[in-house]
Formats: sequence, C-alpha cells, structure tokens
Amino acid sequence: MNMQTGTVMAPPTPRQIEDIGLSNVMMRDIILKTLFRKNTNKVTDLARTVSLPVPICQELIDMARSQNLIEAMGTLGAAGQVANEMPYQLTDSGKARALDALAQSEYFGPMPVPLKDYRAQVERQSIRNIQITREQLTGAMGHLVLPQDLISNLGPAVSSGRSILMYGPPGNGKSSISNGIRDAMGDHIYIPRALEYSGQIISMFDPIVHTIADGDSQDTSTLRQRSRFDRRYVLCQRPTVITGGELSLSMLDLVYNPTARTYQAPLQLKSTGGIFIVDDLGRQAEPPQKLVNRWIVPLEESKDILALQSGEKFEVPFDTLVIFSTNFHPNEIFDQAALRRIFFKIKIDGPTQENFLKIFALVARKKKMQLDEASLVHLLKHKYPTIQNIFANYQPVFLIDQMIAVCDFEGIPYKMTPELIDRAWSNMFVKDEKIVK
Repeated sequence: MNMQTGTVMAPPTPRQIEDIGLSNVMMRDIILKTLFRKNTNKVTDLARTVSLPVPICQELIDMARSQNLIEAMGTLGAAGQVANEMPYQLTDSGKARALDALAQSEYFGPMPVPLKDYRAQVERQSIRNIQITREQLTGAMGHLVLPQDLISNLGPAVSSGRSILMYGPPGNGKSSISNGIRDAMGDHIYIPRALEYSGQIISMFDPIVHTIADGDSQDTSTLRQRSRFDRRYVLCQRPTVITGGELSLSMLDLVYNPTARTYQAPLQLKSTGGIFIVDDLGRQAEPPQKLVNRWIVPLEESKDILALQSGEKFEVPFDTLVIFSTNFHPNEIFDQAALRRIFFKIKIDGPTQENFLKIFALVARKKKMQLDEASLVHLLKHKYPTIQNIFANYQPVFLIDQMIAVCDFEGIPYKMTPELIDRAWSNMFVKDEKIVK
C-alpha cells in the first residue's frame, strides 16, 4: 500500500560490530588506512570519520591493538588530554599494513554498507511507496500554466513510480514539468556513502546528485550520543539525475578508478529512490531504441545488472522513476515492444492562445516589462498567422527577453511596441534560404 511522503524508516544504528556486515579484516584495514591518511588520533574523531558509533570504533581499535598494529600514545587522563580520550597511533607494523592495504584499495573513511543491507533500506524508502496527491503536484507546478487535464494524467503516473514518456513539440515545458515532479516528492531518504560488494567498494554519495537534508549534520558531540540512524548513510532529498544529449550507454555502467582501485556508482544507481530524467531523447549518439533496450530489464523487474572489472556480474536494486522526454513522436523512435515497457505516455502540447497570453502576462510582470494592448494585437494578428498560429511555452520568455535587450541598448523604458515585437520576432526564427558560398 502506498504511503504519504515523510514516513521513510531510517536505517537502524548498528549496536555491535556484527551489525556492520563487513569482514573484520576490511573494517580493520579501513581504520588503519584512515589513521594513516588523516590527522586523527582520538576515538571520537576517528568514529566520525569512519561513520561508526564510538563503542564499535573503540572495539576495532582494540582489535588492531591486540595485533600490534595500533598503540596508545599516552595514558588516560594525562595532562593536556581531553577527559576520557586516549590518543592512538599506528605502530611500524600498522603503517606497513596500512600501506599494503592502500596498495589494494585507496579507499578510506566512512565504512561502506553491504549491498544486501542496502537492498533492505531501498525497500523501506521505495519510490513506489509514495502517494502524491493532486494538491502536492499542483503546488509544485503552481508557477506553470498547464492544460487542465495534464495534472490528472501526471498524478497516477508519478504515484505509480513507473516509467513515463513525455513527448510533444519542443519548447513546451517538458523539462519544467519533470522538475516539478521532482519538487512534488518533498520527502527525504537515506543514501549510503559507499557500498560494498564482494570486497569491492562502490562510491555512492555524490554531492552533485544528492542534496543533504537541512539540519542533518554529523559532529563529535552528536556521536557521543545515540545517533538517530546509521551514520554510514546521509539523509538527503530524493535524488534527481538529469541527462540530455550527452547520455551514453557507458554512463550506465560502473566506473572503475584504476588509481584508487574503487568504483563509482553509475547514474541510475545514484538516482535510486528518486527520479532519472532522460531529456531530449533522440539527441544522443546512440539511437533511442538502443537506450531504451538497456532499460528493459530494470523497468520490468526492478533490478539492474552491473559488472566488475573481473567480469563478475551482480544485481543492484532499480527503484527509480524514469522520465523520458522527447520532441519526436514515439512511433518514430521506438518499436512497439519498447513502447509497451514504458508504462505511461503523456503528450505535452503547446498552449492555447488563452494560456499563451496568461504566460506572456506572467513573464512580462516578472521581468517588469509593461504590457501594451496594441503590441499584443499586432503579435496575434500579424505574426502568429505566419506560423499557422502555433504557440509554444518558450516564446513569451524569448520575445520579452529580446525586447528588453533592445530597450537596454537604446536606453529606453521597458515598454513593448509593435516595432519591438517585430525586432524580437525576427530573432525567433531563421529564414529558410540557401546560402551562396
């Protein structure tokens, strides 16, 4: 059953070392590498850096001490030391082991989350658990002038968490609508800083994609208390990945860093729990059919298949609302099998003359351009008939920006005139003519 936004269950704070889900050797080596790479020698500082509760971090330090890899730098309560804080450092054997571990993988810092544990968290915060109401969707798109039936078509598509294809002539707000869908989500989910699979580290948190929720900070004083959730995760807004003509099939694969010997999660994995927008479909180097074929298994089975450098393949959760946006008619770029896999198809047409005038007035008010009735009549009676009265949402912004540019250059007040309309119009289209070379 779908639930309202804002009810995501947090990943529980680990209470004992077994709850981390990683091998003792991997955890110990990350501790050693972090001590080697960071200027850290206090348990609370180290716990914050590796995103573990202090008691578990202390247990790992004690484990390394028993193996003569870490040593205490003094005695508890010595002069100049913070109460209950004992500084530690690597022994010579610890430094040697840290260098050996760094040669295998440069990764240090936050402990990764095992992939199997992350799957459970994905289910707790699934995009398909969200129920978007008409009020939420309308509120997120209140700044847009939309056809009356568009919200009715979009609402069920968004609430289902299934794939959406938006198509129609260019310049009519498909990208803005996609962003409005993202804003309507409104809640937060938990993103792991890194994942672990088969001993390999996959970096997951990306500050370009993931926006940290307000008020979610991690400091030493917080770690002294019982944390509200597993700090190997970051509380973020539901992510949104937007790609356009630059999208290639290789961007949907794991990216291996041969220097660090770690992996970077692909775009669709980073967007888990959120939205993946493929804008301008049909402008990519690969044909649209080929791109959609790559998504068939994820869209149908809610799982994706990735591969390590070794060739080993493994499954990752695919819990993403995929929105395809194109200026082409779907029948021009897809076969029927591909279209069948895309659950919702929504046409985004240009505005009616009435809505065009509403948009024009809103833009003019925002940009402080004084409206003029004679100029609008001139636009509608003499200009738009030359293009069969085909209106587009981008046109008011384009025309008003053009008029403002002329006014600024000429040093005159912002007030539209038929002459300014003509000058703006001349830049909106290119005359179809042959250039003599």
